[in-house]
Amino acid sequence: MSTPTKILIGGVAGFLVLSILGWWTFALILLGVMAVPAVAYMMLDPSQRRRVRAQGRKRLGS
Repeated sequence: MSTPTKILIGGVAGFLVLSILGWWTFALILLGVMAVPAVAYMMLDPSQRRRVRAQGRKRLGS
């Protein structure tokens, strides 16, 4: 699936959640979606974080 398609699906889903559930629920869901990867990254050991950063740099060059 291409990146623009993912963005479109996320936008439509966000609009539906916003219109059905309300602003505060939308804000909490958005905060959770952003917080989960950040918390997961912070739970890694320093050596594991280095490996994750190295993978990101390796992908950028390819």
